[in-house]
Amino acid sequence: MVGRGKRYALADTAQQVVGGFLLAGPFVVTEEVWVLASGMGWQHVLVTVLIVSGIGYGALYKADDDRDPDREAEVAGVPVRFLSLLLVAFGSVLVLAFAFGAPSTFASAAGVPPEPVPLAVLTLKATCVGAIFAVVGAATADSVF
Repeated sequence: MVGRGKRYALADTAQQVVGGFLLAGPFVVTEEVWVLASGMGWQHVLVTVLIVSGIGYGALYKADDDRDPDREAEVAGVPVRFLSLLLVAFGSVLVLAFAFGAPSTFASAAGVPPEPVPLAVLTLKATCVGAIFAVVGAATADSVF
C-alpha cells in the first residue's frame, strides 16, 4: 500500500512470497548449502535465525521510514507484517526443498543417513541457511511494491 498510513494487508504477504521464493530457489538446489548445513551445530542454527530476524526487521522498519512497528497490528507484541515475513522466509525455503526433493537428494553428499530424523535435522539447518537469502527477497518485495 502507498502513503503515510501503510497498513499490513494480505497483498503484502503475497508480495513477500514472490520475493522469498525468488531468492530462495537457487540456494535450495545447491549441494554446498546442504553440506554446509550438515556441519552446523545448534548454536549456528540460532545465529542464523537471529540473522534472518535482524535482516527482516531492519529491512521492514529501519530502511523504510513510512513504517512504524508500533502502529501495526500485533500478535503477542510482534507486528503481523514481521511474523509474515519470517514465515515466508523460512517457509519458502522449506516448500522448495520438499518440492525439489532436496533433502533426500543431498543427504548422501552431506554425509547424513537417509533416515527421517537425520533428514529432518538436515532440512531444518539448510532451511535456516536459505532463509538468510529468502528474507532479503521477501522484505524487498514487500517494501518496493
